[in-house]
Amino acid sequence: MTISKLTDDLKISSMKELISPSKLIEQLPMTEDAISTVVRTRSEIINILNGKDKRLLLIVGPCSIHDINSAHEYAKKLLDIKKKVEKNILIIMRVYFEKPRTVIGWKGLINDPDLDNSFDINKGIKIARKLLIDLAESGMPAGHEYLDLVSPQYISDVICWGAIGA
Repeated sequence: MTISKLTDDLKISSMKELISPSKLIEQLPMTEDAISTVVRTRSEIINILNGKDKRLLLIVGPCSIHDINSAHEYAKKLLDIKKKVEKNILIIMRVYFEKPRTVIGWKGLINDPDLDNSFDINKGIKIARKLLIDLAESGMPAGHEYLDLVSPQYISDVICWGAIGA
């Protein structure tokens, strides 16, 4: 037995290859409506942050998305509110898929989409991207917390506002 077998990867039980970002983006491309929402909203956010737009910027939503149907329902209701207050407030839906500060328990939709410790990350990242595209198509801009250098490659083109996680 080599020394590396005694010391490397001692806590790894299995490995699965991730789909490439380009392959996923090819499978789930943004639509013109989604692109329009993202481009317009990013510009509005820049103008608010630079003081050119006097509206408030409000990022609101659940701690973490775990149920896609509930996320769609929430987005529909939030979009109605967004339209009512858009002269004074720009609303962005908080769409976080991971739970970085959870030591024990579920780590989030991207990491464990079936909530069963199967850790089908390919499935989770596809679900996440599809939801973000659906939201953007409906006119609901999304905000997301980036926790690593991998997941942004799959979804950053669909995000309007990003936070850097702890």
